[in-house]
Amino acid sequence: MQASRLLSILLRLQIRGRTSATELAAEFEVAVRTIHRDIDQLSAAGIPVYSERGRNGGFRLRDGYRTTLTGLTGPEAEALFLTGLPGPAEQLGLAGILSSARLKLMAAFPANIQQGAERIAARFHLDAAGWFRGTDLLPSLRLLAEATWSDRLLKVRYRSSREAHPPLRTLAPLGLVLKGGVWYLVALSGKSIRTYRAARIYDAEISADTFVRPRDFDLAAHWQAAAREYEAGVYRGLADVRLSPRGLELLDLLGPHVVEMAAATGGKPDRAGWVRCTLPVESLDQGVRELMRLGEEAIVVGPPALRAHLAETAARVACLYSAGASRRKS
Repeated sequence: MQASRLLSILLRLQIRGRTSATELAAEFEVAVRTIHRDIDQLSAAGIPVYSERGRNGGFRLRDGYRTTLTGLTGPEAEALFLTGLPGPAEQLGLAGILSSARLKLMAAFPANIQQGAERIAARFHLDAAGWFRGTDLLPSLRLLAEATWSDRLLKVRYRSSREAHPPLRTLAPLGLVLKGGVWYLVALSGKSIRTYRAARIYDAEISADTFVRPRDFDLAAHWQAAAREYEAGVYRGLADVRLSPRGLELLDLLGPHVVEMAAATGGKPDRAGWVRCTLPVESLDQGVRELMRLGEEAIVVGPPALRAHLAETAARVACLYSAGASRRKS
C-alpha cells in the first residue's frame, strides 16, 4: 500500500506541479505527517523532490524531471486501454491523436504488460447509442470541444421547440458530457450554468475572447447533481397502480426511476401475485402513454383524473379498431 501511495504521489507531483502536504493528505486519506515521511522516502530513493515554504508553498519536482511508466501494474495498464475506446474520440476529432497516444503508451509498457493491454481492444467494444436509434448528427461537436479545451467563448444558435428563430447566444463552455449516446455541452450563459444538447447547436463560432473558468467548478459533480435534479423535476405526479407479476417484469420499459419507486412503495402480493404500488408520472398525457405500454398487466387505481383519462383513451382506441373491423366485414 505504501509503495503504491509513493508512486501515486510522484505522478501527482509530475502532473500538477507544486502541491501542498495538506492536499496530498486529504487525497490519500492519511495524516500530514505520513505525507512528510513519504516525501522523505522519495528523496532518499533519488527522486528530486523540493520543499517550498510560505503561503503558496508545497512540494514540487525539479524542473524537467519525468518518471516512466515502469511502475504500472497489469490491471492498471489494461484499464488505461479500456478508456481509449474509439467511438467518442472519433466524434471529438481525436481518433488520430488517440491512436498515436496508444502506440506510445504501449511502447512504454514492460513486455509482460503489453500482451494484457492488447487484449482489451479484442474483448471490449463501446456502442454508446441506445437500441433502435442512431447517433446524433454533430456538425458542431469538434468546434465545441476545441472551445472547451481552450477556454474560449462560443457564439451559437440553439434549436428549441419554443423558438422559431433562435437568437445568437454567447456561451462559456465548461465541459462536454456523453450521456446514453447523447453529447451535452455544459456552459455558462450569463451567470447561470446551463446544459445544451450538442446536436441542437448550429452556426457555432469560436470567439477570440477567452473566459476564466470558475475555480470551484467540478464537471462530474455538477453533472451528477444536475441529472438528479432533472430526473426529480420530470416526474410531477404519482399514480396508484396494481401490477400483475407480468406487469412487474414489464416495468423496465418505463425506466429505472419507475422501477426503483415501485420497489420502494410496493406492498405484499395478493393471492394472484398482484402488487399495489406508486409510480411516478410526468403528466396526465405522458402517464397514459406510459401505463398503456403495460396493457392489461396494470390497473390504475388513482388519481381519479388519470384513471378517467386512461379509460377515455382506451375507449377511443377500442372504438377505432371496432370501426375498422366493421368496415372490413362490410
